[in-house]
Amino acid sequence: LFAKHWIPFCKRYNIEPRSPAAYFSESDGHQDLCSPKEWSLIREMYEDMTERIDTAVLSGKISEEVKANHKGFHEWDQENTSKNHQPIVQILIEGKDKNANDDEGNVLPTLVYMAREKRPQHHHNFKAGAMNALIRVSSVISNSPIIMNVDCDMYSNNCDTIRDALCFFLDEEMGHKIGFVQFPQNYNNLTKNNIYGNSHQVTNQVLMGGMDSVGGPMYVGTGCFHRREILCGRRFTEDYKEDWNGGIKDKTQESIVEIEEKAKSLAASTYEHDTQWGDEIGIKYGYPAEDIVTGLGIHCRGWKSVHSNPPRPAFLGVAPTTLAQTLLQHKRWSEGSFSIFLSKYCPFMFGHGKIKLRHQMGYSIYGLWAPNSIPTLYYVIIPSLALLKGISLFPEVMIQNRKSLSLVSYAFYYN
Repeated sequence: LFAKHWIPFCKRYNIEPRSPAAYFSESDGHQDLCSPKEWSLIREMYEDMTERIDTAVLSGKISEEVKANHKGFHEWDQENTSKNHQPIVQILIEGKDKNANDDEGNVLPTLVYMAREKRPQHHHNFKAGAMNALIRVSSVISNSPIIMNVDCDMYSNNCDTIRDALCFFLDEEMGHKIGFVQFPQNYNNLTKNNIYGNSHQVTNQVLMGGMDSVGGPMYVGTGCFHRREILCGRRFTEDYKEDWNGGIKDKTQESIVEIEEKAKSLAASTYEHDTQWGDEIGIKYGYPAEDIVTGLGIHCRGWKSVHSNPPRPAFLGVAPTTLAQTLLQHKRWSEGSFSIFLSKYCPFMFGHGKIKLRHQMGYSIYGLWAPNSIPTLYYVIIPSLALLKGISLFPEVMIQNRKSLSLVSYAFYYN
């Protein structure tokens, strides 16, 4: 496994970022961290891994050699498609396995492959459904009290991010009140002049920071650390205490096969029928911007959140690179936020009596993003037309009495 060599390499030379794709794409000047032979060996191993992945994607099938090493791939056959298949769960690396060590003898983290069940007759609820399936499956594997959520097009850019998030949760005075820690969305492919406005500087530095002072920023769907219990619907109480040993104590002596079978049942397409999943439990369903609704629900249950914006961005992703992509993304975000504002989850109605008025107004800034385009267009177009026509933008002050003008000037000078 590439991970057996990559993880010790990162620790040995304090590599940042620790995404191999990002690291090798900007590796100019990094070769002097170690011997050229070691650096070349690691890069060759990475390129070999990516080549095997790309070959499988292009050919549309998995080689027999890979199938022999990973039984999960045997369940993908010609009858199964990406939209119609059974639940597949395989523990690729078991952290408790004595043989699951890197090349320096350190224990590797548990790695699990999961494909939740999808059937044409059952709605899979897109990203929210995938998140809820991951929450359930992880509960029988690690049951960690903290869950990190990062989109597939983002990567870790700061290895201290997890420690920073835990510092908030473990704070002696306020830690028990914090439901989630939100890091801003940043991108690594912004154009020089940022002509499409994808840097989100106003959101990251002003709006999110402002909401941080009135109850906490909203959940933006990525770059976030949640308490598992709040995603499962727990309400805040002053006497709340996190059981940090829960995930360790709850581990049983079940075999890997038994754990995988139990996990498959939790990833079934019918598991959520007649349950509170997608409503009171987990990520909420029914809205394009399910992350905002979920965060609002967490705040209304009494929890607070924290906005952390370290000097070195915690996570980096890929921003739209064309005008068409930017318009499509902004259209989806603005429509999703506006649909929430017009629904039962309107911050002023759903949050009434549960969160502060200022917090409700902070959420409404995003909810009114779409209709706010009308006064914005007016502000951009009308003054420009007025200037072209020679029309003054400000009312002219007519002073008919020159003596009065002199008196005003004298009074101003005297003061």
